[in-house]
Amino acid sequence: MLNWRLLKHVSSHSHAHVKSATISPICVSALPISTVTPTHAAAINTLASTRNFITGLALGVVLLIGFALFAHLRLKIARRKLQQAKDLADHREHERNLAQQELVRRLEEERELAKEKLQFESQLAEYEKYASLAQLALGAAHEINNPLLGIMSHLELERKHASGEERTEVEQCIEGAKRISSAVRGLLDYARPGPLLLGKVSLFRLVSETLKFVEHQPLFRNLTLTNRVPLDLPPITADVNQLSQILMNLLLNAAQATSAGGSIMIAAELEQAASVVELRISDSGSGIPADILPHIFEPFFTTKRGKGTGLGLSISQSYIRSHGGDIQVESVEGLGTTVRVTLPAHQPSKPAREYSEVIA
Repeated sequence: MLNWRLLKHVSSHSHAHVKSATISPICVSALPISTVTPTHAAAINTLASTRNFITGLALGVVLLIGFALFAHLRLKIARRKLQQAKDLADHREHERNLAQQELVRRLEEERELAKEKLQFESQLAEYEKYASLAQLALGAAHEINNPLLGIMSHLELERKHASGEERTEVEQCIEGAKRISSAVRGLLDYARPGPLLLGKVSLFRLVSETLKFVEHQPLFRNLTLTNRVPLDLPPITADVNQLSQILMNLLLNAAQATSAGGSIMIAAELEQAASVVELRISDSGSGIPADILPHIFEPFFTTKRGKGTGLGLSISQSYIRSHGGDIQVESVEGLGTTVRVTLPAHQPSKPAREYSEVIA
């Protein structure tokens, strides 16, 4: 095809020099290749170079496209591996977080178990002390009360016939004997609380009647007594006599620690979630020193020498525990004291009856 075009080109070029000659196609086709001029050769070379350039360019483009596809494939593989490495790192991070959480949970469980163990051991030691004290109290009660009754009867007879200084000494002996009898009775109440006589108790009514009873007593006369128990607080199931004695003991302690012009406040609230009632007795008194606070529930422990047996808080704690409750004391020396009594709102599996009056 290319030779035919070149020959056609040569034919037209020769026709320009030989105007009168007529060359047939057969003759033109028979012309030898040696008749091609340098111009024709240059054209042929140019065409060949162009063809080679285009061929090389096409080959380069194909190679470039292939390299681009290969690079894209490598990049895609690298991204996939990077994502896999990232997922693996996230998975390991998640596993590490889970392991840390599990470790923290186990440490917290061990801490709680250790705390419960200490509490259990403390309660066990306290119960053992109570059991020993109960045996001591029960044994001592008969040994002390029987002779004490004879002594008091004899002292009462002596007082009838005594006068002056002798009568004063006899009366002092009688007061001492009464204190011994009161201590023995309190010890028995602490060591062996009586069975619960449960009833539905309105704390607002109980607190109101107790405050009404004590407000005219000399110890409470110069104090401000406030009842902050909600009127609509639901009644709880409790032994009204024991609850009244608990309240009286706590009020007496508060009044003895509060100087004239001070205040005592009683509040209560129902914790619905736990189904318990918290009773708070707060005073603005002198507070309890930090070194004394851990000992206040110990039997016969008192800082009021000659004014008490040291059994008020011990008996109150015993009564509260017999109800399934708890008592906590918060105090700062010089800033007053708050006693928190927590009681179940209801006593399970125990019948309840309404009470008609408060026995103080």
